Amino acid sequence: MLKMNYIRNILKVLSITLIIFQLSCVQNKKRENIIVASAGKIESLDPAQANTLRTLQILSALGDTLYKINKEGTLSPSLAIDIPKVSKNGLLIDIPLRENITFHDGSIFDAKAMKFSLDRFMKIGTLKYLLNDKIEAIEVIDEFLLRIKLKKPSSSIKTLLTSVNLTPVSPNSYSDYKDKFNNKSFIGTGPYFLESFSSSQQIIKPFNKYWGSKPLNKGIDFVNFNNSSTLFGAIKTNQVDVLISNSIADMHRLSLNNMANKDKLNSGEGAPTSIGYITFKSNNLPLSNQKLRKALSYTIDRDLITERVSFGTREPLYSIAPPQFYKKEFSPWPSYDPKIARTLLKKEGYCENNILNIPLTFRSTVPADKNLALIWQEQIKRDLSDCLQITLNGVESTTVYDQLSKGSFEAVILDWTGDFSDPIAYLAPLLSCTQINNSTCLKGEAVFSGSFWGDKKVQEKLEKSEVLEGENRLNTFLKIEQLAEEGSSYLPVWLIRPKAWSLKDISKPEFSGDGLIILKNLKRD
Repeated sequence: MLKMNYIRNILKVLSITLIIFQLSCVQNKKRENIIVASAGKIESLDPAQANTLRTLQILSALGDTLYKINKEGTLSPSLAIDIPKVSKNGLLIDIPLRENITFHDGSIFDAKAMKFSLDRFMKIGTLKYLLNDKIEAIEVIDEFLLRIKLKKPSSSIKTLLTSVNLTPVSPNSYSDYKDKFNNKSFIGTGPYFLESFSSSQQIIKPFNKYWGSKPLNKGIDFVNFNNSSTLFGAIKTNQVDVLISNSIADMHRLSLNNMANKDKLNSGEGAPTSIGYITFKSNNLPLSNQKLRKALSYTIDRDLITERVSFGTREPLYSIAPPQFYKKEFSPWPSYDPKIARTLLKKEGYCENNILNIPLTFRSTVPADKNLALIWQEQIKRDLSDCLQITLNGVESTTVYDQLSKGSFEAVILDWTGDFSDPIAYLAPLLSCTQINNSTCLKGEAVFSGSFWGDKKVQEKLEKSEVLEGENRLNTFLKIEQLAEEGSSYLPVWLIRPKAWSLKDISKPEFSGDGLIILKNLKRD
């Protein structure tokens, strides 16, 4: 028995030595592909189903869109060859397409292929309402001329056509997937083709027949880890070349920024695309009282919270849509002022012997949510304990999303990233309401957002914005924000910029206008 144990121990030592030797060889050999790491798994690469940042990131390299948002925030053609041509009545949009473009399967991209992809999205897409609410029909006018017939004029349709979800797929390869998702493969027109796919790793290689500028690397290994600690450790030990900031804990983000400041890493960031906010349920007491919601809007110290929670890596936010869309300083929501909050609460009969108790729900699977909730609770204890009390309740993320429209939460911490780069992609999902009784939304996006707040003026201006362009359109959005601040059913807290870090022998990550890394521009020195 002792001899057998001795042999087993020798075998274990030899086995461990072999593993270390193999790892050493791998580390010493220069990687050909660039390894890009992100959090979570990718279950599907179907653009009609994609709804996570990590999925959209890889799809942006495998496919193209009709248009892109450039760094100046304006529309530029991609698969289209010119800007959309809109009829005088605003109901017809003609899109001229580029010629001599092939899909990864060798078939030709043309107006029929684009129509196939858009029709498919409108039929099975998880976000199909984005198009179905606007589009009457899609027509092929010529081999490379597509026409979109609208139900009513829509200025937002142009920026909507930049959405990665609308990247075309090959009708030849998707002929059996007109009515269902194609989860495990992807055939598009992008600079890379999909070489292999699993939920934890996707390998993409340059597409030799790509019509545009070619990738500067020999391929990308897109790997998905479970948590922030694993991601952080992977780039610190050079196991990965590039790390994307989604799901990175704020403490790790700070450490990575410090490493970049010390020239140990390269870093790049894009325009902010994600907002963090608190939703107040407005259709039941006590928060159906607008004056109480207004009082709460003065109780949060964003500067303290962003510093204590994110160590300054997030930015205080005073609007629903990211401010860069408005191209000027704009902060309709009030700053922290406990004196005003106390005055408003007293007018409603609170303070001293009557304390307002608000249950605050945070997503237990999102560390920043819990820290935000704790610091806000501490603030209120310090400054308003005789008027207001916050009780905390942690709930798993998927349960929160499932229960929002059922009115389960008096106040809940959430975040949102627009489906395309436009103010309407932030305002409409939170504020639009098609059936309003007094100030309660009975039917519409405001129900699904959990606020149940409706305002006829807001709805009128949302609809009006669809027939406006330029400054008039932006000014309408500013007025919507001001009305939303008066309603106080939301409390914007912070703004999150997408960021990525790379090893020193990898080029600095560059971001597109929609907050995604331009993978084809990554190169190894």
